[in-house]
Amino acid sequence: MPGSGSGALRRRTLVLGSAAAAGTAALTGPLAGSASAAGFGWSDDGTHYVVDTGAQLVFKVSKTNGDLTSLVYRGVEYQGYGGKNSHVESGLGASTVTLRQSGSTILISVAYGTLKHYYAARSGENNIYLWTNKADDSVTASRYIVRVKAGMFLNDEPDSYTYAPTTVEASDVFRKADGQTRSKHYSRLRVSDYDHIGWTTGSVGLWMVRSNHEKASGGPFYRSLLRHQSADGGGLYEILHYGENQTEAQRFGLQGPYVIAFTDGGAPSSSLFPGTLTTPWADSLGISGYVPASGRGRVAGVGIAGRDAAYPYTVGLANADAQYWGAARSSDGFFSIAGVLPGTYTLTVHKAELAVYTTQVTVSAGSTTTLNTITIPAVNDPSRASAIWRIGDWTGTPSGFKNADLMTYAHPSDVRAASWTGNVVIGSGSETSAFPCYLWKDVNSGLLVYFRLTAAQAAAAHTLRIGVTTAYANGRPQVTVNDVWTSPIPSPPTQPGTRSLTVGSYRGNNHTFSYSVPASAWRTDTYNVLRIDIVSGSGTTGFLSAGTAIDAIDLLA
Repeated sequence: MPGSGSGALRRRTLVLGSAAAAGTAALTGPLAGSASAAGFGWSDDGTHYVVDTGAQLVFKVSKTNGDLTSLVYRGVEYQGYGGKNSHVESGLGASTVTLRQSGSTILISVAYGTLKHYYAARSGENNIYLWTNKADDSVTASRYIVRVKAGMFLNDEPDSYTYAPTTVEASDVFRKADGQTRSKHYSRLRVSDYDHIGWTTGSVGLWMVRSNHEKASGGPFYRSLLRHQSADGGGLYEILHYGENQTEAQRFGLQGPYVIAFTDGGAPSSSLFPGTLTTPWADSLGISGYVPASGRGRVAGVGIAGRDAAYPYTVGLANADAQYWGAARSSDGFFSIAGVLPGTYTLTVHKAELAVYTTQVTVSAGSTTTLNTITIPAVNDPSRASAIWRIGDWTGTPSGFKNADLMTYAHPSDVRAASWTGNVVIGSGSETSAFPCYLWKDVNSGLLVYFRLTAAQAAAAHTLRIGVTTAYANGRPQVTVNDVWTSPIPSPPTQPGTRSLTVGSYRGNNHTFSYSVPASAWRTDTYNVLRIDIVSGSGTTGFLSAGTAIDAIDLLA
């Protein structure tokens, strides 16, 4: 039977840092308390459950398949384009859909085979809380997409292709008339870089606030599509598992809550953000796979010694069932990671994105696993090795290399990209900025590096190291020194098998190629010339030929 709440609607204005200039946030979960808003309740129109949150948000869920078919805020419909609804993946099909009200919470449950999906509404809030429990691989469920009507939030951002009709690659990378490229893949952001994604008109904001991603894959530095905007409409995504340039196996279980949030134009309240959001009101709702705060533990570290103060450090926890991460404090390396499911995890310390230390930790419900100061051995950080010369630094990223920043939000063919060719001279002062972040077999293979050696240096063999962050089509570097010595072709390391370099991601599996160059290869009377070729029997042509992303290159003393 339909239910309704009573009582006055509570509203509160929040100022959220820099978001204040864009507007104020509307009432959200933890701020709403237990009061019921006028109008809160639900009804059954025969084909949908219709939920009124009492905060100017009314939404409908299909009783047939669990699709979100209507999303009305302040009397305006935002949901849908091209005859499509908002839903898990591209829609689940015939499902069992039920509704239950528990006080000031309404929960809609969707069951499709082994997959369970949930929508929750709280009285007086303009939010929809979502959970998705994928128990196994019998159902393809890699995302939830909120489909938004065309024209509601026009923009010309990197992940928008409204004004870019020319196809560059596949059917999802486009070029504008001015030569700039656009794609839904070009989010710029790693998972750890964002709490929410969406749009604002200045008076209305629509956001997807991500979950803690404990059941996602790829870790804190993973990149995937987050939203898109086209002539047909827009999409906001919570990625449950994204296969493109993925480095980990899929995890199963309950992911959430993630939140569809409307605001008065500003950013959503930080009380909804992962790591901040608490949902004690959901503890007794019977959500499949739900673990309350009391069933979780925490890992805390006193500090991390042996850090390079020039870089941020991140501590990650991962096992086959879950993943978590947290920033280490810049002053001493202290870290704390809460809300962790019980189990044994691999703890990894990252310098920027480069793993420099690992150990095992066990987490128990209701307790804190405390670790004494972690000391990073010098041998674990390749930057601490003595080098005759070094291009870039060992961070697990191509940061500082030519075009590196641009490549997280543009195609390599973009008009803003500097030339992918050109040689490098050690000692010029521009070694890193002149060296392209990516090398391809069909684009810039054969790049030359010029450098001098003293007589003493040239009298000895040396190790040349090339670090990479990912590779496409098994692209890997083979080197030649002074046209007198050529390295064997190295074996390809394990890397994702999908596109990467052209869809905004350099994040794969960091790998170091080492080459033992004999003393007989060196010159002392002139420049030495190092040629780097990309080799592979795979790939096609151009920017889809075999390629790799560069982390650092050095010649050890």
